[in-house]
Amino acid sequence: MDERGTQMVGQSTPVAIQGVPHGTTIAAVRFRDGVVIAGDRRATEGNIIANRTIEKVFPADRFSAVAIAGAAGPAIEMVRLFQVQLEHYEKVEGTVLSLEGKANQLAQMIRSNLGMAMQGLAVIPLFAGWDLHRNQGRIFTYDIAGGKYEEEAFYSTGSGGRDARATLRLGFRPGMSRDDVVRLATKALFEAAQEDSATGGPDLLRGIFPVIGVIDASGYQRVGDDELVTLARELETELTTRRQPE
Repeated sequence: MDERGTQMVGQSTPVAIQGVPHGTTIAAVRFRDGVVIAGDRRATEGNIIANRTIEKVFPADRFSAVAIAGAAGPAIEMVRLFQVQLEHYEKVEGTVLSLEGKANQLAQMIRSNLGMAMQGLAVIPLFAGWDLHRNQGRIFTYDIAGGKYEEEAFYSTGSGGRDARATLRLGFRPGMSRDDVVRLATKALFEAAQEDSATGGPDLLRGIFPVIGVIDASGYQRVGDDELVTLARELETELTTRRQPE
């Protein structure tokens, strides 16, 4: 099974499940005061663009967020249930569940979806948040069986995940500011879209931009489109300059 949750026949032949939109590229990056989580806006059905404006980044609660890749329908339902569970815990216990506890809860939900994943409806999220006990941002990744892994600096997954990770690896530096990391995450999605047809880059013509959330000690905040417009124009200028012959 590949990163998009496509069922594999034999060893190498992918079989897309017709009529099931799949979310594609998502990424998360730590910075000195928190963590940034991002996703492009394209969903695909095989080689068809199913949706140009799907949202793949959702606040889980005040101090955490989930980005989804894989089968979009099951992924969104999983996120909604996850949000309800975290809200219920806080109301019952009178306190916020620890970030580690949230990550473990999401792992259990992914594990319960294993039967569907083996049929091609895999959900591969990224989870990121502000750890109230450690006072730092943290990133957790998962496999289709619910295995949970923590990333020290950044990660990206989905169909364009490899290309996005290459950009993150080249651009990441310890101690980066919030603005630097938002730009880097936007650039990672932009570069992934140049190589992967299932990833949608910033679209100035249609006014479609990635969903990018910043999580720090003050909580989750979505980056405004006005900021992303400026970044998209800068990246387009950079790409145009790079292509010009000497």
